[in-house]
Amino acid sequence: MLFSAKTRQENIQKLQEGELDLLIIGGGITGSGVALQAAASKVKTGLIEMQDFSEGTSSRSTKLVHGGIRYMKSFDVEVLKDTVGERAIVQRVAPHIPRPAKMVLPLYEEEAASTFSMLSLKIAMGVYDQLAGIEGTELANRLLSPEEVLELEPHLKKEGLLGGGCYLDFINNDARLVIDNLKKAAEDGALLASRVKAIGFLYEGDKIVGVKARDVLSGEVFEVRSKYVLNASGPWVDKVRNLNFKRAPRPKMRPTKGVHLVVTKEKLPITHATYFDSGYGDGRMIFALPRENKTYFGTTDTDYHGDLANPQVTQEDLDYLLGAVELRYPGLIIGKEDIESSWAGLRPLLNTNSGSDYNGGDNGFISDKSFQELVSAVVDYKEEKLSRGELESILKNLEGSLGEKRLSPSAVSRGSSLEREEDGLITLSGGKITDYRKMGEGALGLVIGLLKEEHSAKFDEVDSTSYAISGGEFDPTKVEETMVANVRKGVEAGLTETEATYIANYYGMNCLHVFGYADEMDAYPGLSLAESARLKYALEHEMVLTAADYFIRRTNHVLFGREKVEGLIDPVLDAMGNYLGWSEEERQNQGHLFKAILEKSDLKGLK
Repeated sequence: MLFSAKTRQENIQKLQEGELDLLIIGGGITGSGVALQAAASKVKTGLIEMQDFSEGTSSRSTKLVHGGIRYMKSFDVEVLKDTVGERAIVQRVAPHIPRPAKMVLPLYEEEAASTFSMLSLKIAMGVYDQLAGIEGTELANRLLSPEEVLELEPHLKKEGLLGGGCYLDFINNDARLVIDNLKKAAEDGALLASRVKAIGFLYEGDKIVGVKARDVLSGEVFEVRSKYVLNASGPWVDKVRNLNFKRAPRPKMRPTKGVHLVVTKEKLPITHATYFDSGYGDGRMIFALPRENKTYFGTTDTDYHGDLANPQVTQEDLDYLLGAVELRYPGLIIGKEDIESSWAGLRPLLNTNSGSDYNGGDNGFISDKSFQELVSAVVDYKEEKLSRGELESILKNLEGSLGEKRLSPSAVSRGSSLEREEDGLITLSGGKITDYRKMGEGALGLVIGLLKEEHSAKFDEVDSTSYAISGGEFDPTKVEETMVANVRKGVEAGLTETEATYIANYYGMNCLHVFGYADEMDAYPGLSLAESARLKYALEHEMVLTAADYFIRRTNHVLFGREKVEGLIDPVLDAMGNYLGWSEEERQNQGHLFKAILEKSDLKGLK
């Protein structure tokens, strides 16, 4: 099925015809997850996104389907329980995207309090494995002596090293997860359009019955009528709510900024994903992650009050992260001139430390009494004085002790909120990438209930715990076997084994479409056959409209292949221009826009 610029124009026309059951505002991971489930459930669904899909937030994460051991930092057990369960589901419905990675967590004896002690880390990892169902398997955690930590990561600081832990986490491709959810939604009939901005609501009386929208590319303003409108716009949630000028809603969001920097593997030669205290005594933790012969590290996690569409890496961010890496890897010298690329993104945190209000938890700190109960229970379980069922019961019923005090950005719960407001707008906010499916399930359950109650329309919800996204339609227990078989088809299409392997791992079963293009097309001038096939697939199946769409969010070229981008810009722009019908003026303008984005990623202004 095609999902292209032409599809976009057709969808914009169809959105103006008749009435939808559900219109979603926001094409990030939250909106895409709802769209997939709604369309699969035969709900007449539309989605508009004012930028490219995933551009605002969901392509700017730490790129993990995070198991959430850090939630044990504040003993946010309910969030941890949800997170590890949802991570397993994401692995099942998108088996081509999350990949297992052993995470090393070193602990140091320092004046400032560390996040974990060796005892609390042991307890945290034990609870983590128990909730994830991997106790006693080869994936289970283990405590490490100082010598074992340094054997795994010899460049880590030796002075004051107490030991550490090694546990399971999963590397993610955040933008790929979004686009593959959307492609599946489109396949099931959803009408999706990027670069369409909601600028107002349509009303019957005081109730919202649709949206006034503007095509960002053409400037055309049009109306979309829908029985229900879902606000899934991430950090923009309050801005969308404020489109109703008849009321002044209480703000829901507290966005925080996270920054990540990329260097070559030679500059930061780690072999395992590593998670460590910043060393500043500020309660923050930093990831350093190997990827595609690069290493990236972050994040800063600071309150943000600027332009939501344009968060910047500042000198302060740069100093903070380079300093934290120097504290933990003192033998390595990394300067700002070594940074190949970067990104700054916003987390759509809720304004309070409340958690999900539709999955039965409030996800806050637990009381001192419950904390002691937890520690005792884990010890008893390890000593076989307590059964697994009894431990699960204790974890499930831990007493919360939420307070309304202002927490640091790193301590704010990553819970989510689902609310139908007085004007009928449904707002789904907060959350994190790992639990996007569960958030979507909660929102769809509400919408289907309302459709039945208020419109006598009956829909059967799809089982989203097993409904594969685009590219994930294969046995999730046979990832390696499937990839090996697909690689052979790529080689048969004329690609090298290295090219075919990368594409097979990147696209899942959609690699067969890419290989099909490679088999039938001549390479675009100036591009390899593999690059040409990927670009044609992106144009015809992934609604690519700009160079940045392709270079940043449909591929990892800018983030993890910066050294080859200059040689690709002109031939990619030429091929895109021919496909999209650009004038020479538009082609030049697209080049200027992309080079400005590159300069921002390169931190040219700070260098």
